Amino acid sequence: MGTVAQEAAIDFLKSEIPVEEDEPLLLSGDVNTGLVLVDIVNGFCTVGAGNLAPVAPDRQISEMADESVKLAKMFCEKKWPIYVLRDSHHPDVPEPPHPPHCITGTDESELVPALQWLENEPNVTVRCKDCIDGFLGSIEKDGSNVFVNWVKANEIKTILVVGICTDICVLDFVCSALSARNRGFLSPLKDVIVYSPGCATFDLPVQIARNIKGALPHPQELMHHIGLYMAKGRGAKVVSHISFDTATKGDITLNNEI
Repeated sequence: MGTVAQEAAIDFLKSEIPVEEDEPLLLSGDVNTGLVLVDIVNGFCTVGAGNLAPVAPDRQISEMADESVKLAKMFCEKKWPIYVLRDSHHPDVPEPPHPPHCITGTDESELVPALQWLENEPNVTVRCKDCIDGFLGSIEKDGSNVFVNWVKANEIKTILVVGICTDICVLDFVCSALSARNRGFLSPLKDVIVYSPGCATFDLPVQIARNIKGALPHPQELMHHIGLYMAKGRGAKVVSHISFDTATKGDITLNNEI
């Protein structure tokens, strides 16, 4: 299928399953809000960093990282809570159907250079996870959940989620958080919000996938859209505009379109 035909097909599918945006998000100190960064690590974002890293510069991934850095800086300025998930796997514990990736102790499992400073911020909780779903990956051996404890300790009513991949790790985490909220396990959490320009996924065109044993085609733009659509369908809010209360210091406006 040619590029023009591919774009037409994607436009058609988007018209059939549109992602209806919620109102632009205004962040202020009136509602306790936590920022969740999902897997913005070298192994998924830095060119040539590993089996699941991009093989060439990727606009969607770069923009996701840039937006996440902006948000992280603002949250740290305001001393608002941040929960950072880092994909980190034991070398002897595979995660089928994926090849080995983000092995614990390697550069792949480290945050991208533009976010590594977060590790030393007092308002940041870093959780290394060994599975796709960061909610499940936050469960300790004693059955407690670091993410649940983070929500409760900070009395968080809204979480803002960014990261990679929109339709895999981000979606799984969002769905689990929504289910836990609905069951009353995440009180006082009310809203789970996905910031669409702050999310990205990978690109694996069909002509390349058919030459890789066991690989499934994964058109980036379409799967990003489907990830947002599925999150919305599970009860998340999806926004493409974020602003900070102009009455507070260090205000910025993030005005990207889906």
